[in-house]
Amino acid sequence: MTPLLELQNVSFSYPEAAPALRNISLKVYPGERIAVLGNNGAGKSTFFLICNGILKPQTGSLFCHGQEITPTYSKKQLLELRQNVGIVFQDADNQIIASTVESEVSFGPMNLRLPLEQVQQQVDAALASMQLQTYRDRAPQNLSGGEKKRVSIADILAMQPQIILFDEPSASLDPYNTNLLEQTLHQLSQDGITMLVSTHDIDLACRFAERAIVFNDGEIIADGPINSVLHDNEIIERAGLRKPLLFAAADLLTETFGLTVANAPRDLTEFSDLLQKLKTAHK
Repeated sequence: MTPLLELQNVSFSYPEAAPALRNISLKVYPGERIAVLGNNGAGKSTFFLICNGILKPQTGSLFCHGQEITPTYSKKQLLELRQNVGIVFQDADNQIIASTVESEVSFGPMNLRLPLEQVQQQVDAALASMQLQTYRDRAPQNLSGGEKKRVSIADILAMQPQIILFDEPSASLDPYNTNLLEQTLHQLSQDGITMLVSTHDIDLACRFAERAIVFNDGEIIADGPINSVLHDNEIIERAGLRKPLLFAAADLLTETFGLTVANAPRDLTEFSDLLQKLKTAHK
């Protein structure tokens, strides 16, 4: 299967700074749900900016649908790359520029020079996906943080990308809006959109993702099934991460009761199943 996106030996450094990315290689396939993990400064945001074409690799190659973007970065190539790979920034205020929600969400499709009827269809669908139909004429700058986040996601959905990159999507959200965000991520996954989510929220990452990519000091130090990665104490310590709370709770229970668990619980439903097994085993 041809990957949607591929980086080969990509490196990048900012002026007068240590390398932000060091010889990064990876492939992203259709339908994947990927957590991008690591401390601040590990290279996650730079990686996203490379994937979206905002930054260009200083060495190495970037491919989209098997076609190399580097080194030419023609206007046509960049347009196709950004149409296929959308990015939702951590701070929605940095992404929102228009005076109304509808004009904000229509900005991307209009720049693609699509027929007006098609633009309207894509905008309507994006607003409906984010439950923003009644916000069309509202000024996005006056919305709450959670509402702005939904507008910024609708911005990208209106472009109909195949991949969406989420940079710390739960940052500054209250529990209610964080729950809405998780519901949105799962719905987008069901709709067939490939997603990479950069987050410090390990529990969110565990509930959402199937694959984890761990950055440390500009390098990828782990890439694999999230259960395996987050059970690797060496990786966790090296990257400054922690185990998901349900993993740690399951470890304590299984150590106490001597029960072998094939798969660690990733959400409360799976944890409840584990408790039932423990209860049955010790009747």
